[in-house]
Amino acid sequence: MRLKKILYVVLGCIGAALGALGAVLPLLPAFPFLLLAAFCFARSSEKLNRWFTGTKLYKNNLESYVKGKGMTRKTKIKIMVTVTLLMSVGFLMMDQVPVGRIVLACVWIFHILYFILGVRTIKTDAR
Repeated sequence: MRLKKILYVVLGCIGAALGALGAVLPLLPAFPFLLLAAFCFARSSEKLNRWFTGTKLYKNNLESYVKGKGMTRKTKIKIMVTVTLLMSVGFLMMDQVPVGRIVLACVWIFHILYFILGVRTIKTDAR
């Protein structure tokens, strides 16, 4: 049990660090890494979870989504563009693997559909 908590703390710290980088670097998405950090910290330690949910990084990037309110249009577009660019690289590299391309294309389509239809769009000031 203790090893599991340590693993969650380590993964949470990695997610938080990559999320912080993603908040300032245009190509790296912050959202999935911050979501990973929130998940891991919630399962590892109440103290770490309170700290993380109190940070400006969490409040600016993840809080409205976690509370079920949705995401801003800017955030949704940033995530979709980043994932599309990264998946395009994989798609181009799989020129000899048609099944891989089909799987990647299906994942991309479902990703786009989820963000367009499944995640509510909120106004910037509704946080």
